[in-house]
Amino acid sequence: MTNSTPDIRAHFGLHTTPFTREMPITSRFKHPEHDAVVNALTQAVGARMSAVLIAPAGTGKSVVIRSMMDELPESRYRLHYIHVADLSKRDFARHLAISIGAKPAGHVGALIRAIQDRTSTLVTQDALRPTIIIDEAHDMRPEVLGLLRLLTNFEVDSKLVISIILVGQPPLKQLLLRDDMSAIRGRLSRIATLRTLTRDESYLYLTHRSEIAGATTSLFDSNALDAMYQIAQGNLRALNKIAFNTLHEAAADGQTVCGTEHVLRARKGAFL
Repeated sequence: MTNSTPDIRAHFGLHTTPFTREMPITSRFKHPEHDAVVNALTQAVGARMSAVLIAPAGTGKSVVIRSMMDELPESRYRLHYIHVADLSKRDFARHLAISIGAKPAGHVGALIRAIQDRTSTLVTQDALRPTIIIDEAHDMRPEVLGLLRLLTNFEVDSKLVISIILVGQPPLKQLLLRDDMSAIRGRLSRIATLRTLTRDESYLYLTHRSEIAGATTSLFDSNALDAMYQIAQGNLRALNKIAFNTLHEAAADGQTVCGTEHVLRARKGAFL
């Protein structure tokens, strides 16, 4: 990329900066398969069941989860989002206890009981359905993942209180397929997946993101669209990054339509 840093909003006549993560969820790209996953996860939570979303990085997991959260009314659901690192059983339980407002002290057993008591209170006194969304679940240690059986075990499995949504990359599937994870698998009502976009879907996505930023004409010529697809291979995160950098390259050249040369220069200056 050139040393100049032009204001791409002013240069292309846009009202917001395109291809960033700062996008209202109501403006998301409407993709039938993504919509189906949002509906499946929402239905699972509505039935007080648990589910898992497994997809490669950059394929839209965060957008799907944000969409699901947007579908669930705050008056009925209490949503708790947790970004998991490589935590021990006690650290995970303590992190979860803090998230839901339970007392974050004691050994693992005490923490689990505190979490169960807090979620029971949400249901019986506040008429709220607690839902725990665990992101980056592929990084969970097997023994920590096994704690979820205890978290969902209310009154000897006779009462559905917590919904848990596991979100992670493909290694999560292998983790769940372990023999010692059978009890966890039995508590997952739905297993949803996402894929990368096709060539045509990628073109539609780039056009959509341009239009919601205020573009009234195409920001990319057909060759640039093809080059960006070839580089990103339908990965949403990669598409955003290459498109954003391509706009900067074209603006630095004083061009209002991006061409292949801008895409290739953008690629040199980006980690893709």
